[in-house]
Amino acid sequence: MGHAVQTRDPRSRPRMRPPEARGSALVGAIPALRADAPRFLVRSRAQLGDVFSFRVGPRRRLFVAAPDDIERILVGNNANYRKHSVYRKMRPLLGNGLLTSDGESWLHQRRLIQPVFHRRRVEAFADVMVDTAVARLDERWAEASRTGRPLDVAAEMMRLTLTIVGRTLFSADVSGEAERVGAALTVSLRHANARMRAVLDVPEGVPTPANVRFARARGELDGLVFGLVRDRRARGLASAPNDLLTLLLQARDAETGQGMSDAQIRDEAMTLFLAGHETTANALTWTFLLLARHPLERRRLEAELDTVLAGRPPGAGDLGALAVSGRVVKEAMRLYPPAWAIGRRSLEADVLGGYDIPGGTDVLISAYVTHRHPGLWDDPEGFDPDRFLLERERARHRMAYIPFGGGPRLCIGNGFAMMEATLVLAAVAQRYRLTLVSGSDVRAEPTVTLRPRHGLTMRVHAR
Repeated sequence: MGHAVQTRDPRSRPRMRPPEARGSALVGAIPALRADAPRFLVRSRAQLGDVFSFRVGPRRRLFVAAPDDIERILVGNNANYRKHSVYRKMRPLLGNGLLTSDGESWLHQRRLIQPVFHRRRVEAFADVMVDTAVARLDERWAEASRTGRPLDVAAEMMRLTLTIVGRTLFSADVSGEAERVGAALTVSLRHANARMRAVLDVPEGVPTPANVRFARARGELDGLVFGLVRDRRARGLASAPNDLLTLLLQARDAETGQGMSDAQIRDEAMTLFLAGHETTANALTWTFLLLARHPLERRRLEAELDTVLAGRPPGAGDLGALAVSGRVVKEAMRLYPPAWAIGRRSLEADVLGGYDIPGGTDVLISAYVTHRHPGLWDDPEGFDPDRFLLERERARHRMAYIPFGGGPRLCIGNGFAMMEATLVLAAVAQRYRLTLVSGSDVRAEPTVTLRPRHGLTMRVHAR
């Protein structure tokens, strides 16, 4: 399977300093990171090994790619690794929700919200997801198929998942506001990403053009979320719809019986809004690109859909039989993991990859890099959904595949996201076949999530 993955030998004496990726004497790796951060990290791992450092301005960061070390950071010694302070730069957008909080605050919120994502509750949203997808296909895709007019599939998936999250989270149809809300999310994400990458941090209160644009976008999103929360509280929960917002409002601490304030609800709802919209849309977009480039796998998927569904829409009860569909989604997220990087900071000294790691070290993990590790995956750049056949999954290290992170901070909505992506893929692929428009410039843009920089222009063909 290519080069062996480096593992830690507890009998070996730790070395003092890992190799460092080359960069500018003044700003370090910033130019390479801005040009193509994922590929810079892939190249550096191939050249330097599974543990290396790089500089961002004056500060050195450690990169870790081997599953043993990832497991130590996220699972075995996770108490020693807190969320990197860079996540605080997302707090102006997400507040103190699950993605940005840490310590006791995070643990309290996680315990409150965990029951919301019980499998049976998640499966109750399957029909909403499929009905929304089918309506969108009838409204937009049928015409595109008849006329031959290409669609930006990235934008289509953003609008679709925005509508789905609006209905499952709020029981509200936000499709009419999709352009405005989607634009506000894009501005907010790019602003957060720019702040995360900046060497010098300009406070949010300084009225720079970027800060003003972000404040306007955040106002749009806050207005939507707070308005829905206030309306739900005013109407009362006894007759409230069975959606995620109601479940959040009903959540109570087992010890104190205390629920969440409007501000806490806002922060968690905004986090779910982002996670249930942006990341799933990107996963589906990359899935359709990969299927267009691999017609044999596309035909296998279509054959499964024809056999299992026989022309009817998919549902939660079909998920077990849609094995190829599920593997296609997993493989797409291997190659293009929406949450492509994870940052942590060590509290105390540790040993990773045979190196002494001081306390206060910034540590970066990237699913994009580990998912392309030649010591873990045969033909790592290839598209092979059968990597996720059960027997092959069991043979791999559990931290070789981390699209949802791992350990106690495993993404709480992973079941929701996988169900949504699989059902939407099935609903689309049973009716339409997508082909890439010649000359399309398809490049990944590594913001907080991994999205196509210029969208994804494709033609829609009825099957």
